[in-house]
This record gives sequence, structure tokens and C-alpha cells, in this order.
Amino acid sequence: MAIQIPIWPGSSSFSSVSASYYTGSSTTKPTPFGFFDGDSVFKSDADNVANWCANRLGYPIIDIELQDINFFACFEEAANEYSSQINQYRAKENLLSLQGSDLNNTLANKQLNNNMQGVVNLAKDYGTEAKTGGRLTHYTGSFTMVEGQQIYNLNDSSVVSLESGSVSNGLTIRKVFHEAPPAIVRYFDPFVGTGLGSQQMMETFGWGNYSPGVSFMMQPMYDDLLRLQAIEFNDQIRKSQYSFQLVNNRIKIFPLPVSGDAGVRVFFEYTLNSEANNPIAASNVVSDFSNVPFERLSYSDINSAGRQWITKYTLALAKEVLGAVRAKFSAIPIPGADITLDGADLRNEAATEKEALLTQLKEMLEATSKKALMEAKRDEAEFLESTLARIPRPIYIG
Repeated sequence: MAIQIPIWPGSSSFSSVSASYYTGSSTTKPTPFGFFDGDSVFKSDADNVANWCANRLGYPIIDIELQDINFFACFEEAANEYSSQINQYRAKENLLSLQGSDLNNTLANKQLNNNMQGVVNLAKDYGTEAKTGGRLTHYTGSFTMVEGQQIYNLNDSSVVSLESGSVSNGLTIRKVFHEAPPAIVRYFDPFVGTGLGSQQMMETFGWGNYSPGVSFMMQPMYDDLLRLQAIEFNDQIRKSQYSFQLVNNRIKIFPLPVSGDAGVRVFFEYTLNSEANNPIAASNVVSDFSNVPFERLSYSDINSAGRQWITKYTLALAKEVLGAVRAKFSAIPIPGADITLDGADLRNEAATEKEALLTQLKEMLEATSKKALMEAKRDEAEFLESTLARIPRPIYIG
């Protein structure tokens, strides 16, 4: 015996759905997923929205080939779609700040602060190459100079001594500590005031009785820098200056090591290529849009504007379902004529309404983006300044 499935009876009860009519179970969930079944506001709105949608579709003038569970499913989908659109926008708007944050930190109903951490994380990769920081650990290594030998292969394990890793894994030399003594040691001697023409100036200021008087001399910093630069340029141009050439970890030392340099160790900083080639910075963190931990919005926390959007989207979904039902039989034969059903029209209307509602929501979200709000604030300030400029300013007479 075929089971008679009832159509829309004219009312609904979220606590006692019609699914029990043909499943024989009174424990069937009112909605397919039950995302919002525990929300008291969602429960009370479900019946109202179902009745409203049925009336908008023509009931009681015409029969509606849907049951309460169909309306409840559309209502759940609409609320879930609204939540999804909001969370997608929030994730896109704040992704740069959220990348690298704790994956277990749920973000529902939380104020997201603007921070520079995302920019800092991007800058760290450049900082490694610019030698201003970065993610990579800088290790210390060294090699021993040999009398008369200028060229040393830093990829040779018998030549270098490394703090960590091995040359077989690949090294990138970041800095070599092979420099001449600082120019300052040949420029400033606190116990000698000659050569600068300053001793007479000390007498003028009354400091000549102190020994040494030069300890009290104050000069602009650029004077010291120019003198140091002159000494370094002199060493570079007129002498065989301390220097090196580094190509593919093959270093050439200048000047040629002499007997006094034999056994002296030259130190350098390096990074391991195995660490540099590892793209994974951290685990169990937000990596991209796909795992931003936004939870589904609570229906009771959605404001009236959002609930109105959900109600309209529910109607569009209900039209789509009803259109699919009626499209199953495009025409019903009756004596002397055929009744043509409007399934195709309902589905077309539903598609148009859904697209319009989604476009409206996305435009509203874009209008409240950080960029849009800052531009609006800028325009407000400019308009206010223009308005105030037309107000006569009093002349103050003291």
C-alpha cells in the first residue's frame, strides 16, 4: 500500500516535524544537519519563516507541494550561507594578520586587531638575504690560514671547522671576518692632543690645567667619520688592504698570508642550505584561507538586517525546491485539456533572486571593508574642513 505523503498542511511545528509521518520515527532532526537546532531564536523563527514562505508561494489559494521539513532545510541552508559569506569576507579581509596564528584559536564573535605580524613574517625572508635578521640560524665556522696560500675551498671538510651541519649538506657563507684593524685605533689617542690644533683652544676655554686637556674636547661626529673614512681610503688605495673574494664558497684572501699569519684562524658566518630550502615555518597554525578558524555564526547573534536577508534567501531556496517538484511533471492531463505547471519559471526566479541576494550581501561587505571605511573617514574629514572654512573666524584683539 502506497504511503500518502501530505503536502503543506497550513502550519508547522519545529518540535514535531512531519517527517514522522513517513519515517515512523519521532526523533528525526527538524533540519538535515542540525547546525542551529539548539538555538532557541532559530527554533521560534523557523515556523514563522515556513508559514511566510508558504503564503508567499500562494498558499492557501493554491496547494504547495512542500512539507515543513523542506522549509526548515531551506531555512538552515540560508542561515548557513549567510554565515559562510560573512566568514569568507572576514578571512579575506584579515588573512595577512591571521597567517601564522594558532589554529586552535577560534575566531567566532571576536574582534580582530590589525597587526604587523603578517608583514613581519614576509619581511623575515627578505631579512635573511639582506643580513638584517630573518628565520635562518647563522652558525660560526672557521679555517686556518697557511703561509703563501691565498685560496681556500670552504666546501672542503678538511679545510673548514663548522659549528653545525656538514659541508656535504651545502653551506651559504653570509659574512667573513677578515678585516684590517679599525681606523679609529690609528686616529684617536686620548692621551695625545697634538696634530689637531686643539691644545690652544683648550686654554681659551680654561681647561688647559687639566691633563690631558684633549679629554674635554668636543667635536661634531661627522669630523670623526670623515677622518676615519680618509684613513680607510688611504689603506685601500695605497696599501695592500685586508680583503677577500668569495665565489661559490671559494675564498681568496688578501694580502698574501705571510709567516706571521700561519696558523691564524679566519672566522665566518654561514647558514645551512637544508634549513634555507625548508618552506615550512611552523605547524598547527593558520596557513591560508582554507583553515582560518572561523566558526559558524550563532543565529541568535545575527542582527535584524542579517535575519531579513536569511528570510529572503530561504524563500528563493523554497522556490527552487518547489520548482524541481513541479518540473517532474511539466503537464498534467485532465479531461479535455492539460494543466501546465510552472516548475521551470519557479527555478528561474529562484536562481535570479539568489544571485541578487548574494550580490547585495557582497557589495554591502565590500562597502564596510577597512579600505572603504578609511576612505569614507578621509572624505568626512575633508568635507568638514571645507565646511568650517566657510565659517567666519573672529579677530582676536588683545
